[in-house]
Amino acid sequence: MKANLIRLVYTATACAALAMLVPGCGDGGGGAAAGSGATIKVGEYASMTGKEATFGQSSHGGTLLAVEEVNAAGGVLGKKLELITEDTQSKAGEPATVVRKLITRDQVIAVLGEVASSRSLEAAPIAQQFKVPMISPSSTNPKVTEVGDYVFRVCFIDPFQGTVMANFAWNTLKVRKVAVLTDVKSDYSLGLAQYFKQRFEQLGGKMVIDQSFSGGDKDFKAQLTAIKAAGPDGLFIPAYYTDVGLIARQAKELGINFPLFGGDGWESPKLIELGGEAVEGKFYSTHYSPEDPSAAVKEFVKRYQARFKGEAPDAMAALGYDSVMVLVDAIKRAGGTDGPKLRDALAATRDFEGVTGRTTMDPQRNASKSAVIITVKNGQFAFVEKINP
Repeated sequence: MKANLIRLVYTATACAALAMLVPGCGDGGGGAAAGSGATIKVGEYASMTGKEATFGQSSHGGTLLAVEEVNAAGGVLGKKLELITEDTQSKAGEPATVVRKLITRDQVIAVLGEVASSRSLEAAPIAQQFKVPMISPSSTNPKVTEVGDYVFRVCFIDPFQGTVMANFAWNTLKVRKVAVLTDVKSDYSLGLAQYFKQRFEQLGGKMVIDQSFSGGDKDFKAQLTAIKAAGPDGLFIPAYYTDVGLIARQAKELGINFPLFGGDGWESPKLIELGGEAVEGKFYSTHYSPEDPSAAVKEFVKRYQARFKGEAPDAMAALGYDSVMVLVDAIKRAGGTDGPKLRDALAATRDFEGVTGRTTMDPQRNASKSAVIITVKNGQFAFVEKINP
């Protein structure tokens, strides 16, 4: 793909940090002038830097690969895709700003993002206001698509994920008394905790203690000491890898040896780097595994590793890839990029075969997808099982 079809909008320092993941990061520049009609401009907003940077970098890798493959095959409706990426820096306040820029300055026809539910919720009203379709690769909080009829996602939602992990805790881990440790600053964490608790109690389980923290905290020993004293069989942590790694280490230091488990917010190689031996044998749910034996996954992994110097694509990368492909499919069916027609085509998506499974948009513009359970084994992520909706 020609470099001028990708405009990466973040600092040179951030670009250098991404060089290993996204070769040619600094090659871009201008791109086609807004309104020229030479390309189909697609916006992406992601946490390329900051606390949850691996989320954005992985999602961007999949998005970039999809754009390159589409363009190499001739583009869409006779035009190449131009990807314009903005960095949210993993910060509140940035998503609304950068999405407004993408729509009003760059005149993108659709917006892809964000990974984190809180940041998607911040930006979604902007997309809705301007009637520009937004597709989140992996924001799982149900509220995201409730913002309006121009907001979509290509991942499962937390009522399903919470149910999956409650069933897994009850049936596989044999947990009967559970503790929950929730990030009160995260819409994702609060929502996932709610749906997990509902299902676990329906199964006959008991929640013996509910503790909380604020994302970015460094000391969790007070909460973990209270949790240990309550005598649970397991601890559910619906949080992001940056916090989970530290929580697991401190739990180990306190002699906590019952199972720890969580959701797709754990999905990052940094989890093992931060948690070390403390995350060994722990479990989380996510959207896909590169160990999936399906032909589509095997081919995707092969192409991704060829593009990114052997880097294995995680779930965020796979969902980023699928978000582009679902959009391209909708553009073709709409016969153009007019906002309302594109919105209608996205809403009509049925049985689209992607890397992360088959995508059909329900009336709330959510995708019904399978989940997989992952564990950490010998310092590596290992596939445990796949669970269908």
